[in-house]
Amino acid sequence: MTSSIPVVATLTGHGQDLQAVLLDMDGTLVDTEGIWWAAETGVFADLGHVLDEVHKEVVVGGPMARSVTHLMEVTGTTATLAELMVAIDTRFEELIERGAPLMPGARRLLTELAAHGVPTALVSASHRRTIDAMLRTLGAENFSFTLAGDEIARTKPHPDPYLTAAARLGADPARCVVVEDTLTGVASGEAAGCHVVAVPSLVTIPPAPRRTVVRSLDGVDVPFLRSLVRRSVNADLH
Repeated sequence: MTSSIPVVATLTGHGQDLQAVLLDMDGTLVDTEGIWWAAETGVFADLGHVLDEVHKEVVVGGPMARSVTHLMEVTGTTATLAELMVAIDTRFEELIERGAPLMPGARRLLTELAAHGVPTALVSASHRRTIDAMLRTLGAENFSFTLAGDEIARTKPHPDPYLTAAARLGADPARCVVVEDTLTGVASGEAAGCHVVAVPSLVTIPPAPRRTVVRSLDGVDVPFLRSLVRRSVNADLH
């Protein structure tokens, strides 16, 4: 699966219309956060290091390079960042071969977005090989394209991933909704100028302007997403 998708023609429509939905993967669509932690603890255990649970909230949900660097610092391992990232990716892929459950409401939401013809992109800090593995569960047909963390110079929490995704869809970021589960991802979507729907997984996420917090994806549908864009656009006009 390649992410070399040309920019499509700029989307048109009423000035308050929802133009695109940009979705995170781990912890948002797929219940993989525990699997990532199992992969990390397994790799470090092979090197003789036991990872304390206190580090779980620090590393899960963030860019892999940042997470692994943190674990290198706390363990003092002599393994290199590149070696560890490859090992963790490989272990993760071995674990998800057994299956990775979707988050509640994820399959229904993807099906509904497709039925309504809403342009949808998967925007993840995970590497391309990991995304491609997960697309066997998620269905590549549900996304206009996918963007991986190792395909962009600056990943989350920088706005670049979501700005890039909106540009490739020809969409105005202010008329896009980002769906995320971590503060890192939320920061990225908000910095890009999108309205963010936060579905917290491990860490509490408070409500804020241009941010709507929900318990699960079960309560998220196309009319709800359209209403968020209309509300945000109206707020910007006043």
